[in-house]
Amino acid sequence: MSFRNRIRVFVEAPRVQNFITALIVFNAITLGLETSPDIRARMGEILSMIDRVVLSVFVVEITAKIFVYRRDFVRDGWNIFDFIVVGIALVPAAGPLYILRALRILRVLRLISVVPQMRRVVQALITAVPGLLSIVALIALIFYVSAVLTTNLFAADFPEWFGTIGASMYSLFQIMTLESWSMGIVRPVMKVFPYAWVFFVPFIMVTSFAVINLFIGVIVDAMQTVQADLVEEVHADARHIEEKLDSVEKELAELRRALRDRG
Repeated sequence: MSFRNRIRVFVEAPRVQNFITALIVFNAITLGLETSPDIRARMGEILSMIDRVVLSVFVVEITAKIFVYRRDFVRDGWNIFDFIVVGIALVPAAGPLYILRALRILRVLRLISVVPQMRRVVQALITAVPGLLSIVALIALIFYVSAVLTTNLFAADFPEWFGTIGASMYSLFQIMTLESWSMGIVRPVMKVFPYAWVFFVPFIMVTSFAVINLFIGVIVDAMQTVQADLVEEVHADARHIEEKLDSVEKELAELRRALRDRG
């Protein structure tokens, strides 16, 4: 086995992947501890040393993957994601780049690329983007029409909530999330406009229940699609293995016949 293949086996070994996962979680904890002034005063040097060691391990891992996969490294979006997240931590966090020091916590997002279940969830969300954009456009249309309507109806008496289209859209968003919508906005409006419920109740039913459930439906459908594709890949791999085994069995049978003929 070549040196490159040995590195590939090592990098892809389950134990190594589990170690990287545990290291990411451990690094998340240490980065959280650094936010405490008391802990930072007592253990600042130790935490900084741990952070440098963890970053060094990540750099070695990424370098090993680049060496092993070469051009194939950039063809995998998750590898590029890991490279960017680790690369940000290597930028000197001094002067105007000091904010990059706070971005070290982004390393925790590597859990998404390391844990297969998380990868599938993200892939499902990406798959669902076209459908979600259509729903977002529908919500935006409903919000705009509703904002123009409420601004025309309620702006004079409730300028803080409905004085402009922007204020109306924000108030409608609060109503959609059901955050203090009744006592906070709708009931005061109904004291002046008793029939305002004719607008607000259908608006809540459409936005909070119907449209939001469309979001959930699109995401669930995308996850089922990703899961079905994964199952199909597994079946394809199984069929490929079976074909290989059949080929090996045929070759062995031919070899046995050849040996018998010679005997």
